[in-house]
Amino acid sequence: MANTYSQIYIQIVFTVKGRQNLIPKQHREELHKYITGIVSKRNQKLLSVFAMPDHIHLLVGLKPAISIAELVRDIKAGSSKFINDSNWIRGKFAWQEGYGAFSYSKSQINRVIHYIQNQENHHKKKSFKDEYLDFLKKFGVDYNEKYLFEWIN
Repeated sequence: MANTYSQIYIQIVFTVKGRQNLIPKQHREELHKYITGIVSKRNQKLLSVFAMPDHIHLLVGLKPAISIAELVRDIKAGSSKFINDSNWIRGKFAWQEGYGAFSYSKSQINRVIHYIQNQENHHKKKSFKDEYLDFLKKFGVDYNEKYLFEWIN
């Protein structure tokens, strides 16, 4: 759209259905590349992606021609089909319903990229549940715990 200018950076976080550890480490890079393709086909810019066995973080430079919900829907649908077609796991792979989306300023981008790329080290010290609840608190997001992701205790 002519004369439309924006600078929108969104970190998106979502989990494997049932919070199961179903994303194999040996296929992580392949999944990252596939998701990069989905994001780029939607004319968005993927700045960082990292898949843990049970959840994923993405940092997207978002253009206002698409909603976050549409982009997440496309990423989840496309990547789950890719995982299922690739037969990485027994049974059917699916992402859990819902996601977190958190906005950042340009000055924070390098720090967020570093954070996403260091997920393995980060989760040696903090559980995903604690991480996600910290995001909600840090960004002042009102939430009802009964509607959060299914947690594995």
